[in-house]
Amino acid sequence: CPCVPTKGTMMDNRFATALVIACVLSLISTIYMAASIGTDFWYEYHTLSPAENVSEAGRSILEEFVSKDADEKTYTDALFRCNGTVGLWRRCITVPKNSHWYSPPETDMTTNCISFSLSDQFVEKYIEPGNHNSGTDLNRTYLWRLQFLLPFVSIGLMCFGALIGLCACACRSLYPAIATGVLHFLAGLCTLGLVGCYVAGIELLHRKLPLPEDVRGEFGWSFCLACVSAPLQFMAAALFIWAARTNRKEFTLLKAYRVA
Repeated sequence: CPCVPTKGTMMDNRFATALVIACVLSLISTIYMAASIGTDFWYEYHTLSPAENVSEAGRSILEEFVSKDADEKTYTDALFRCNGTVGLWRRCITVPKNSHWYSPPETDMTTNCISFSLSDQFVEKYIEPGNHNSGTDLNRTYLWRLQFLLPFVSIGLMCFGALIGLCACACRSLYPAIATGVLHFLAGLCTLGLVGCYVAGIELLHRKLPLPEDVRGEFGWSFCLACVSAPLQFMAAALFIWAARTNRKEFTLLKAYRVA
């Protein structure tokens, strides 16, 4: 947070309050963004009877889901049938602890998660999921890659903005707060782009693999955190820029008045 300058500039309580609020908004948006990246509830599937579905197929669903060779269609089908959740880095399904074919359905469930590797984040998506001979779906491929890269760019911009704010404290100047505001604005655009890419990617996927009749899909709380983070970044950017520009303008007018 840019410090209140003591030499060469003047700042009243309005600007100090604006900067404090902007810093708080920036901190909250950073926490929200980090939490959304690190959690697995960007999209959730709710199945009416996941235990029965798993029991019918034995352990094959779980084995295929955790396999390193599982393609997009394989793990998406498992997400449909087993109350799956998807994050930016992991996919999870909920299955009975004992899912042998000879065992009755259980109510004691456990969650199994598999992380997307770095190569998975840049793998090509196919026009027909699971069919490598159907050709590359460029739209879904680049949407998937962007939704992986944009959140890190957003957090990086906010951290760089915070570093500029610390430099402003050391220099005892308010002017670098404009750069901090611009960086927060760019971070907000990245977060907004992330949300748009994720929504578009999910919609395109469900056109290729429609939800079964007994499955309901919805965006989860991790996605909501990213949605809330974007406007917070924009508000912090507006406050930083307003405080710096307005204070600079008033100081220039005051200096001109004294010279006159």
